[in-house]
Amino acid sequence: MSSILLDRAETAAGTEPLGVTCRGLVYIYRLEGYDVVALSGVDLDITPGQSVALIGPSGSGKSTLLSLLAGLLPPAAGRLRVGDHDLVKAGPAELQRMRAGDVGVVLQGSERNLLPYLSAEQNVRFAQRGAPAGRSVPVPREVLGLVGLADAARRRPGELTPGGRQRLALAVGLANRPGLLLADEPTSQLDAGARTEVLTALADAHRAGSTVVLVTHDPDVARSMERVITIRDGRVGAEGRRGEDYSVLGRDGSLHLPPEVAEALGPGALLRVEPQPDGTLLLVPVDRPEEER
Repeated sequence: MSSILLDRAETAAGTEPLGVTCRGLVYIYRLEGYDVVALSGVDLDITPGQSVALIGPSGSGKSTLLSLLAGLLPPAAGRLRVGDHDLVKAGPAELQRMRAGDVGVVLQGSERNLLPYLSAEQNVRFAQRGAPAGRSVPVPREVLGLVGLADAARRRPGELTPGGRQRLALAVGLANRPGLLLADEPTSQLDAGARTEVLTALADAHRAGSTVVLVTHDPDVARSMERVITIRDGRVGAEGRRGEDYSVLGRDGSLHLPPEVAEALGPGALLRVEPQPDGTLLLVPVDRPEEER
């Protein structure tokens, strides 16, 4: 599947893509009386205008990270900036203004983003009610046209196909021309045709000027983004760019090996790091002493 890197010359007026900066980002929640660390020191930079996929196993923290970027959850520690917004210091009012104007959020499951008794056009118009005073917002049908629903303006969500409902959820997230679009599993439980419709809509949103960050379990969907960030055990463990996969060194020196390598070595394996004359590093497995076996 081709990348959705598109021509910035076609950026829509009024849309300035936003960047993201995370440093040592931590999130902790309570479960059955215990503290659970969902994110344990995320370092991540997203350049304005990029398209990024967050992948990883269930429970790795990728949806939690998306919720923090949206200001829906408060960080326990670390630094987090979205554009000019400092999300560590921001209060509820600023976070609400950010989501109303600068950041579009598409929650997992189209029904969580839509009002079933309103038409597609009315759903977009309702989302625009929270736009900051004085901000120019696009005509709802223009937003629907961006996701390929210009001819469905008068239809209610229940009258649309699953792919159409998900595209309408994207339209709601794009209602105020956000500089950052966050989408959690936007292609989940869709067939191949509907998935293609949603990816096309995301590509058009990206071309219109939004930085796009999405969570997905689908490798094909992830590869359609410029960058693929793998979240493992609450940290950035790996990154893919232009078909190349890289491990990411944590600020504490930790390094997540590719899953197949880690599985072959086994947990607790001893590795010696040997610098090579050409500047590369060689990881050499070492047998444990007899008394430790």
